[in-house]
Amino acid sequence: MRLTEQPGCALAVASKGKVVLEAAFGHANLVRGAALTPRHRFRVASQSKTFTAAGVLKLCDRRRLRLDDPIGTHVDALPRRIASITVAQLLAHGGGLARDGDTRHWYDRAPFPDEARLREALGAARVIEPDTRFKYSNLGYGLLGLAIEARSGERYADWIAREVIAAAALEETVPDMPLPRGTPLAQGHGAKLPLGRRVVVPGANEARALAAATGFVSTASDLARFFASLAPNARNGWLSAASRRAMARRLWRDTQQAAERWYGLGTMSGALAGWDWFGHSGAFQGTITRTVCVPSQGLSISVLTNAVDGAAHAWVDGIVQILSAHARHGAPSRTTAAWSGRWWTPWGAVDLVPTRARVFVANPALADPFLDAVQLAPSSNGRANGALVARVVESSGFGNPAEDARLVRDARGRPRALWLAGTELQPERAAARELAARYEPDSATSTAARGRSTPTARRKSSSSYGLRRNAS
Repeated sequence: MRLTEQPGCALAVASKGKVVLEAAFGHANLVRGAALTPRHRFRVASQSKTFTAAGVLKLCDRRRLRLDDPIGTHVDALPRRIASITVAQLLAHGGGLARDGDTRHWYDRAPFPDEARLREALGAARVIEPDTRFKYSNLGYGLLGLAIEARSGERYADWIAREVIAAAALEETVPDMPLPRGTPLAQGHGAKLPLGRRVVVPGANEARALAAATGFVSTASDLARFFASLAPNARNGWLSAASRRAMARRLWRDTQQAAERWYGLGTMSGALAGWDWFGHSGAFQGTITRTVCVPSQGLSISVLTNAVDGAAHAWVDGIVQILSAHARHGAPSRTTAAWSGRWWTPWGAVDLVPTRARVFVANPALADPFLDAVQLAPSSNGRANGALVARVVESSGFGNPAEDARLVRDARGRPRALWLAGTELQPERAAARELAARYEPDSATSTAARGRSTPTARRKSSSSYGLRRNAS
């Protein structure tokens, strides 16, 4: 976040459906300086489609509709070429429909469409023949929302809130705005260009007839638990295992992306670090969000960012890579555990990450911190003048293979310096003090770097990037 200057990020990790980590960083609103917490709700946009798909599959479980039903069986007064598209084709974005039609609502130039405007857009929405290719359509999911209303006899928001949200035991999720009074909402933010600063995007607009496609508001913890409940191997009493398997099954490959991505019935899927995942992402005005579930590991991960250039996609991938590395290499041992911490040179920072037998010299500036990471093998009993010693056992030939590393400690046994071969790395404050003294000896930056920063500067640093956990 410090490198990318993101306004805020909330994340959660669930193991076997139980949240084991939730955290929030940065701001819910940059202009007001409001700190982001795990309880702030986010507009999660197209993650709404997974909720809608789960609702449709629940109606299938109850035999209220079937996947091969033409949508016109359930929604009346549709043009014939739209009415013939099946429920399954709409769920999987194989119906050939236009993505959005008039897109003014996506730029806050007009309200989101109501049912009348949605039906008007659907009148000219079919662009290609069904089952021709994967063609994402928000209009198609708006149509599925109308089908849920027709088969349930209730408003989409009311039925989905009871039969999906409440059934999955989610307490911080609603299908559309407005939020209950007093509920904290993370405001979205624009990019730094073209104004040279981020504008605050309120994000409180109702998605109306497109709520089934993009209206949902939630937290990282609720999303992690919801997607965990959709895993085919989950213990889930509110949706059948057959329906959960159907949702995660790969149907369409997006052949235009470099990374292999598939779409099923309301879910995206792929593979990363040898693990198959399914999930969904979302982009609303000023927010980028993503949640994935890794059924084989019992893990689900949700990252919510509140900027149009939010790094949720890269950060989810990075979290998967981190967890995969630990799964492969094991927990720290007595020999490796002391090799930890963040260490700096003028070239940037590295993190020492101990595993069972090796210590990774990870790069926290990368989406995958373990990519091409140097590996150290600490000695179980070797010391040099009180320092812990290790050998570089994995490294590019451009690095320092087969050379030594030392972790130097002070009189109290606290690490004070890391030597990788002939390079000394320092804690951040010491590195900043050295840089300022060398290159800005007479500047105010030097004063701040020597630890005499003003109370205002300290508060800003803490509120911008400090870890915040749920007080409950």
